[in-house]
Amino acid sequence: MTPEQIIGIGQQALLTAIQISAPILAIALLVGLVISIFQAVTQIQELTLTFVPKLFAMALVMIYLGKWMAQVMINFTFRLFQELPNLIG
Repeated sequence: MTPEQIIGIGQQALLTAIQISAPILAIALLVGLVISIFQAVTQIQELTLTFVPKLFAMALVMIYLGKWMAQVMINFTFRLFQELPNLIG
């Protein structure tokens, strides 16, 4: 296995991780921003007000996109196992 192959596998793994985590992180960012603006306008500084809606929104995204996320991970793993004989030999 050459260093280029190892770097390529690592690069694919990182891109897959980014692809899977991006929707969850984007929703958490968006919900956090909306709640922060709401807190600034109303001057309510309650910690649970930021945590609970973010948790709920991220859970909804995972429920909604969970099948797609699993399929992306399965496809990456399948491709990796298919290429394994070529990498070793």
